[in-house]
Amino acid sequence: GVYMGASFAPNHKGMPVIAASAKLDFFSKQVRTSRNIRGGWWATWLMGGLNYQIEHHLFPSMPRPHLARARIIVQDYCTRHAVPYTETSLGESYRIVIRYLNRVGLGARDPFDCPVAAQFGRR
Repeated sequence: GVYMGASFAPNHKGMPVIAASAKLDFFSKQVRTSRNIRGGWWATWLMGGLNYQIEHHLFPSMPRPHLARARIIVQDYCTRHAVPYTETSLGESYRIVIRYLNRVGLGARDPFDCPVAAQFGRR
C-alpha cells in the first residue's frame, strides 16, 4: 500500500481539480490533471513506468516502455495548442503533495474540536 501510494500521489495530488460541470475535452482534462516525474531510467524503474502519468492517462493500454516516446509527441502537441504540460522531479513532486495535504487537511480543522481547547472557548 505505501509503495503504491508513493507511486500514485506524486502524479496527481496538488493538480487542478476540474469541476464536473466544466466543458473540457478528454485530452486537455487528462493533461491538466496529471503530472509527469522526471528522473530518467531510475524514475521509470522506481515508479514502474508511471512517471509518464500524462501519457498513461491518454493511452492507458499502451505498454509502459513506449510511454517515453509518446511523451515527446504529447509535449509537442501541448506546446502547439497551449495546453499546460506539467513535469517535475520526484523530490519536488513530494513537496507539492505534502503542501497540498497540509493545506487540505489543516484547512478543515477546528482547534476547538479538541476537548481541552474547547473548555477555554473561542476568543
